[in-house]
Parts: sequence; C-alpha cells; structure tokens
Amino acid sequence: MPPRGTIADAKDFAQRHGGWIAARLGRLPKAAPFLPGTVVPLRGLAHRIVHRAGQRGTVWTEMRDSGERILCVAGGAEYIERRVHDFLKREARKDLQKASTYYAQALGVKVKRLSIRDQSSRWGSCTSAGSLSFSWRLILAPPHVLDYLAAHEVAHLVEMNHSARFWRVVGRACDHVERAKNWLDTHGNDLHRYGIEE
Repeated sequence: MPPRGTIADAKDFAQRHGGWIAARLGRLPKAAPFLPGTVVPLRGLAHRIVHRAGQRGTVWTEMRDSGERILCVAGGAEYIERRVHDFLKREARKDLQKASTYYAQALGVKVKRLSIRDQSSRWGSCTSAGSLSFSWRLILAPPHVLDYLAAHEVAHLVEMNHSARFWRVVGRACDHVERAKNWLDTHGNDLHRYGIEE
C-alpha cells in the first residue's frame, strides 16, 4: 500500500485486481526453514541440512561420495534452526570482515565497526563514522556478490553518496560490479526465504 494510501483504497484495489495479486503471490519463492532436508545455498552452492544427533560439535560442512554437499548439525533436533542460523551469521561475518578489510586497505580508509544483521530492505549500509552493517544472507550468495557488497559499502567511506564519483571508486576497487548487481537483481529476493517457517 502506498504511504499515503487508505485502507479503503487498498481493499478496492485488491477486489479489482485479485487475479493479478494471486499470480504475483504464486510466483514468490516458498519458505525454506532451517530443518533437515532443506537445501540451503552456502556461498552460492547448494548444501542439504542433515541432522547428526549423536555427533559432537555444532555445524560443519561435508561432501558425500555422491558429490552432494551437506551442512551437518549436531545436537538435539530442537536446536537445528538456531545452530544453522548462528553458523551462517558467523560465516557471513568472517567473509565480510575479510573482504571489507581488503577494500579498506585498497582505498586507504578505516572500518571502525562491522555488524551483521537481518536487514530486509538493504544488503548493507555505512555510516559516516565508519560503521558498516551487512545482511547475514549475503553468505547465501556466490562469493563475488558478497565481495561486491563489501566494496560498495567501503567505498562509501570515500564518497558518502551514490554519485558518479562514488561509482568510479567502486569500479576501480572491484572489477565485477555489473555481474554482482545482475545476480542480485535476478536472485536477491530469493535469499529472504531461507530460515523462515511457512
């Protein structure tokens, strides 16, 4: 509903365009909760969640003889979702910290703080004080996408806007800007379905 819209306008629109709304909703990707059997893209590669109740540890990756990648989760079944979520956030922090440090050194700036969140409307943000914030869901994308987002946010420490100068800074630092932006335009929305119950 538009910000200045009314409930009456929204109801009227829904009644007149019910078929169109249903078709759009039908095309939305299905929820993919972090449960055994769910396939999750880790760094863009499909990994099936497998519960390993009797084993020690928390979460780790393995490859089966068949070549299938699996995300193994130890402990009680009631902890699977939380453990997978925590694992993905840790992996996202590790990769984003490494990429952000690399781009900060390349651009001669300093990152003061890096935080990982579950932002629904933005993949990342930057404050003028040097704090970067990223969506943990970037760990689900191929590495070149996460890398581009790190370059993008660090470039804001040089140019705090989206001017032509900003995009030149990003382009000089990162050689796969268009490829990553195209991937996000095509597949980005899909990343929001993971870890969500139906």
